[in-house]
Amino acid sequence: MTRPSHVRPRAARTVSTSAVASADRPTAPKLQSHGRVFNFSAGPACLPAAVLEQAQADLLNWQGSGMSVMEMSHRGKEFIAITDKAEADLRSLLSIPDNYKVLFLQGGASTQFAAIPLNLAEEGDKADYVVTGAWSKKAIGEGKRFLLANAAATGDNKSIPDPSTWNLTEGAKYVHYCANETIGGVEFKAPPSVGDAPLVVDMSSNFCARPVDVSKYGVIYAGAQKNIGPAGVTIVIVREDLLGRARASTPAMLDWSVAAKDGSMYNTPPCWSIYMCGLVFAHVLANGGLEAVEANNEKKAKLVYDAVEASNGFYASPVAREARSLTNVPFTIPSSPDLEKAFIAEAAQAGMVQLKGHRSVGGMRASIYNFMPLEGVQTLADFMREFAARHA
Repeated sequence: MTRPSHVRPRAARTVSTSAVASADRPTAPKLQSHGRVFNFSAGPACLPAAVLEQAQADLLNWQGSGMSVMEMSHRGKEFIAITDKAEADLRSLLSIPDNYKVLFLQGGASTQFAAIPLNLAEEGDKADYVVTGAWSKKAIGEGKRFLLANAAATGDNKSIPDPSTWNLTEGAKYVHYCANETIGGVEFKAPPSVGDAPLVVDMSSNFCARPVDVSKYGVIYAGAQKNIGPAGVTIVIVREDLLGRARASTPAMLDWSVAAKDGSMYNTPPCWSIYMCGLVFAHVLANGGLEAVEANNEKKAKLVYDAVEASNGFYASPVAREARSLTNVPFTIPSSPDLEKAFIAEAAQAGMVQLKGHRSVGGMRASIYNFMPLEGVQTLADFMREFAARHA
């Protein structure tokens, strides 16, 4: 692809390893339309170019209203139409049953770590948490502030404990788990069976990445910024019989019943973020739905994992094969941390950015959410092979 004339090539970086010959480094980044790089960020993540173009076209004057979405009254007919369509399209995508409410909230998924016990349990009640990584660890840590939070199972950040070994609590008000650990790259492939307790799941990093049977859950919650939109809105899908249980001391902004009663408009919602999510939902529906998204995500993940497996040990995946995430793929170069630094620097020169692993685990991490194009992942896989051939 020819680089647009206004995009300057990045200056070569100096990498502190004698194993890298400067003459072998890529010099010209491979860019997409609009001079866009391949962004492997763990979030906020890349969005479809078509959606960004639509938002750009509507920015000053949404559909002849004379206003930007960012200027509308959240109670006006224009914005109500936007939210109604966004919810209808999300319900269609996930086949959400009628007895579930869809809430567009603020504060990120981390705010729900507190909202969940406040809405579902009283002080002194018990709840179970399955801890498989950094985010579920944070969830149970917050839960312990509000109730008796039991670690029913604790993983090693590389695998999922066998459900037959879980120490579930009789009478637990709910069982919480994280469907995909963004940092460690550990993913549940199906919802666990936990008996009669409502199943509560943090789907922030694999929300709308595949079809889901919503009826198996009491609560699904997710920050938007991985797969469905920009940061600013958190989606909560809650079964109606679980509403109305909030403690008397629960702040109104954390009470799901208040949000449900007021159509997510108890206060001014994150209007622009909801609008962008609506554009994404419509885009996915028009392009094959979640079945097509899942098939594409599987192809992308396979490209990276195959490059790791075919490297004869040059690269390694720290995650057990059966728990490997389709959306966050960590990998290392076991023989040399210096080569990892060189890999990240050279990949950036070649137009692939944000590949550095989380500071707590190191290495590299390719976050290949819904709208990372297949071309971008193929470019990464090709680069992995070429880099290994030079340094093995």
